[in-house]
Amino acid sequence: MAVSTVHLDVVSAEDKLFSGDVRSITVTAAEGEMGILPKHTPLLTALKPGMIRLVTDSGDEELFYVAGGIMEVQPDVVTILSDTAVRGGDLDEQAIELSIKEAREAIAHSSPDMSYAEAAAELSRAIAQLRVLQQVRKKRGK
Repeated sequence: MAVSTVHLDVVSAEDKLFSGDVRSITVTAAEGEMGILPKHTPLLTALKPGMIRLVTDSGDEELFYVAGGIMEVQPDVVTILSDTAVRGGDLDEQAIELSIKEAREAIAHSSPDMSYAEAAAELSRAIAQLRVLQQVRKKRGK
C-alpha cells in the first residue's frame, strides 16, 4: 500500500529550503502546535517562532527553525513562507546563547538599545532556536 503524501515548500526571504513530498508536517502556529497530513482541510495560518518537523516520503525526519511566517495548506500542497528559516543542523549554538544572554540582560535592565517588548521577542526566538537545536542533537544521538 502506497504511503499518502503532500507536497511541501519551505521558503525564506533568502532561499527555498525544502521542496518535496512529505508524510506529515508539525508546526508552531498561532493557535498552538499543529499537525498537517495529506488531504488536510484548506487553511491559512500565522506561524510563531518555532520548529517545523516533517517526515519525508522516505520516512526521514527533518527539522527547521522559522522566526514566524505564514502557512497555506491545500489538500495536496503546503507552503510555508518565513522571513527567516534555517535548517535545524545549521543553527549556531554560540550565537543563540549570546542572543539569550543579551535579551535577558535587556529585560532585566532598561536599555536604550532595545525595548522590553523587543527583548522579550528576541528571547522567545532564541529559545525556540535552542529547542530546535536540542531536537536535532537528540535525533542524531539515536
